[in-house]
Amino acid sequence: MRQPQPDWLSERVSQDHVADYKPFVFVDGEGVRCSLYVSGCLFACEGCFNEAAWSFRYGQPYTPDLEDRIVADLGHESVQGLSLLGGEPFLNTNVCLRVVARMKAECGTTKDVWAWSGFTFEQLLQGSPDKVALLEQLDVLVDGPFTLAERDLTLAFRGSRNQRVLDVPASLRAGGAVAWSSCRTAVGRRVAP
Repeated sequence: MRQPQPDWLSERVSQDHVADYKPFVFVDGEGVRCSLYVSGCLFACEGCFNEAAWSFRYGQPYTPDLEDRIVADLGHESVQGLSLLGGEPFLNTNVCLRVVARMKAECGTTKDVWAWSGFTFEQLLQGSPDKVALLEQLDVLVDGPFTLAERDLTLAFRGSRNQRVLDVPASLRAGGAVAWSSCRTAVGRRVAP
């Protein structure tokens, strides 16, 4: 696994490509979700479930038509929110910030935003301005790289024990990682902050 630094700017690496978009899914966070998988990741975690999305040119360019479709799907009353996965969302902030801004403009605060990142919350807080801007738009962050040696298939919303499921607004207020309260009891375990 590589360890990219959080000061890498999205504009240096991102090609604004999307590996996949899946509407109305039940596995990428709590409730019914619309999941956007951005292309490009510098972590290269061993055992990654989406290795094809490591390439920043994988998939298709993010387009206004796709954005319109995502926002229309998010408008459905059964959808709880948007999930940003990858690849690495924090190395594709141009795409992620655009879709989140549009969602919030059209749906207000009725939908939540989850993201998965190989960066930790603490790294993102010290990262480039685009990373901090995206972090501030999230409700839940699953942070830390997937570590094959710590894989645990019983964990909710994460693949390895080193990863955390964090309440982002509470973490920002506290100035440190705060576990997402709904995950404290998921599968009988409390998430370590």
